[in-house]
Amino acid sequence: SIKHRYVSTHKHMDSHIQKPQLKALTLRGKRDKKIILFIYIYIYLYWDGMGSLRVSKHGIRLEGISEFLFPLYVKEIHSRKDSPLILQSDRNVTVNARNELGQLTGQLTVGSEAVEAQCQRFEVRSNEDGKILFSADEEEVSIGAEKLRVTGTEGAVFGHSVETPHIRAEPFQDLRLESPTRTLTMEAPKGVEISADAGDFKATCRKEMQLQSTEGEIFLNANTIRLGNLPHGSFATSSPGSTGPKQTVYELCVCPNGKLYLSPAGMGSTCQSTSNVCLWS
Repeated sequence: SIKHRYVSTHKHMDSHIQKPQLKALTLRGKRDKKIILFIYIYIYLYWDGMGSLRVSKHGIRLEGISEFLFPLYVKEIHSRKDSPLILQSDRNVTVNARNELGQLTGQLTVGSEAVEAQCQRFEVRSNEDGKILFSADEEEVSIGAEKLRVTGTEGAVFGHSVETPHIRAEPFQDLRLESPTRTLTMEAPKGVEISADAGDFKATCRKEMQLQSTEGEIFLNANTIRLGNLPHGSFATSSPGSTGPKQTVYELCVCPNGKLYLSPAGMGSTCQSTSNVCLWS
């Protein structure tokens, strides 16, 4: 009948109306949770950032200790004006420089045992005028400082030749060049000059000392030239037990091999009569 149809239709419409109401209530509960979470985040973020991370028109400001699990690409990294910038790692800190092709052109590694730098040229410049204080490449190592000071007890050890226009000691200090187990050689194509303007010059050796000039001469220029411990020649006719007046003047004689000896001076030359010294050499 009409009443039955109305009741059936009404029940059918009620069933369609009630379902959307339940769905709306469910969605509204999720939205409430999102709103609460948004309010919490909004309170925590304030107006200019997210806790220790703040975003401004000048960039991103990060305070405190931060950990990055993946690569971080930035143009510049600055610390606060009153705080240092610290990069810390449990193993090492490596800074790489690459070209536009992605190829590695420079690397600086700070490890627990060493600090390594790999590049075509390494330079250390002065903070004031940018002067190069130290530079190194495959060809040479250059030191541009005004003074190089070596304070180690063993001094400086060079495995090969050393070229320098000037070597000097500290004021009021002695200069010592030493080779404990081998030969010390100083060579120059135009000459080697050793002078002591306000002191003595002393050369000593254990065995032979040779002064050799292949094309020139050996020139000794002084007010007094003394040759000590030269052997004394004696007359062949003199007996070992004979005594005579004390000899105070001697004649300087030369053997055929260049050996020098002293012979008692007489009215004439006595070198020939005392040449038995030449037989001992």
